[in-house]
Amino acid sequence: MYPTLFTIGPLTVHSFGLMVALGFLAAFYFMTRLARLGFVKKLSEEGVSQLVLCAMLGGAFGARLAYVCEHWSAEYAERPFLEVFRFDKGGLMFYGGLVGAIVVIVFFAKAKKVSLVRILDLCAVGLPLGHAFGRVGCFLNGCCFGRVCDSVISVTYPANSPPWWEQVGAGLIGRGAPETLPILPSQLIEAAANLVLFAALFAWARKKPAEGRVAGIYLIAYAFIRFFTETLRSDPRMMVGPLTISQFLSICAVVFGAWLLLRSRTAKQ
Repeated sequence: MYPTLFTIGPLTVHSFGLMVALGFLAAFYFMTRLARLGFVKKLSEEGVSQLVLCAMLGGAFGARLAYVCEHWSAEYAERPFLEVFRFDKGGLMFYGGLVGAIVVIVFFAKAKKVSLVRILDLCAVGLPLGHAFGRVGCFLNGCCFGRVCDSVISVTYPANSPPWWEQVGAGLIGRGAPETLPILPSQLIEAAANLVLFAALFAWARKKPAEGRVAGIYLIAYAFIRFFTETLRSDPRMMVGPLTISQFLSICAVVFGAWLLLRSRTAKQ
């Protein structure tokens, strides 16, 4: 666990913030490569830069807002208000970021007079790659941790880490324990799944499929990934009946993805 990588004077570099930044850069690189192939008509490489910046800001705000709302009473009600804006320390909800990014993308597409659905296709290629980097950041930060499991891939976290406190609170270990019980690295499992999804979508997008197909497949595929990885996690999450909030939103993502695929049947290649 390395939540803080290094400190130089007043500058502190947090692992989560660095990995998120690297994720955006990686996503930008591959989205630019698609732009050079004319993936989105009337959108230049400069336009892709503007798109990534706008989506990043909208996504970061939406992800942080959703996380703070979900954990308000447990974590933020008694904290200084400025803690709400500490994006670099982790505490982002992916689906909140997805909604925030889509809202911004809608306005971007209208302003640039380009196809909104094609923009969603382009973002759907870069998103799982950036998300994979973010999940590695979660692993280093100690958030979004997995459930107790004595497996060959299990890991342990040190005392005073988020999973350590969770296990102390649950009575699984005592306060004198130097580390947690073995837990699944759910963050790395999701990161690996996102990398596979990115590779498949990027290869397919180079063939320029009909509008909406890439985004539709991404939403459906990621929804299944997330629904499964939620069962591996042990960190506190908001519930919607028997489902976590992310599992519920995954079902919504499948519906939206299916609609995009149906719509793409009448779209031009």
